[in-house]
Amino acid sequence: MATTQNESPKLAAPGAGLPGIELQIARILFALRAWTHGRQRIEALFQKERALVAELVRVCPAGRLGERVLIPRPRGLEDSSRHWSVLMTLEHLRLVNLACASIIRELSEGRVPAGKASTADVKPSPDVTGAVIAAYEASCDEVLAAVASAKDLDDPARFPHPWFGPMSARRWHVLAAVHLGLHRRQLEAILRGLKA
Repeated sequence: MATTQNESPKLAAPGAGLPGIELQIARILFALRAWTHGRQRIEALFQKERALVAELVRVCPAGRLGERVLIPRPRGLEDSSRHWSVLMTLEHLRLVNLACASIIRELSEGRVPAGKASTADVKPSPDVTGAVIAAYEASCDEVLAAVASAKDLDDPARFPHPWFGPMSARRWHVLAAVHLGLHRRQLEAILRGLKA
């Protein structure tokens, strides 16, 4: 159900979060993944999802990368995030990747970052340009570099995520990979909408 750039569907406010039961399930599934997946397995997942995202961007017609599409809300995605373009999705991923890389670096050194993580703060502008494609790829490299240089991903230092609570550097690494997968599914839905 594609919409034009000028249409503004009524969506929940940015940062509204997930429905209660869905959030509880997401917390359980996230904790299970963090408990059962080691560093190498998470890095492999991150690389796999990165490659899938790159392929989706590659197959999207260049002239439609900035076209916003209203999609049904996938599980794990805030309602306010379901009227984005491919470029907006990449900008969101870029912002989150850079935040994860910075948090991983700080926590692995035993330092708690200043400030507070907020889902509303990483919503993209609809005016993002094609320059975001290279910037997104660079942000993926930042995550990988932060993990590679981390002294201790399981340092006791914690930084809270708004949905998952206080997390170690290792859990922020898990989040970066899982987050890519969530938005890869969003990109798939956007491309289906562009074809409709």
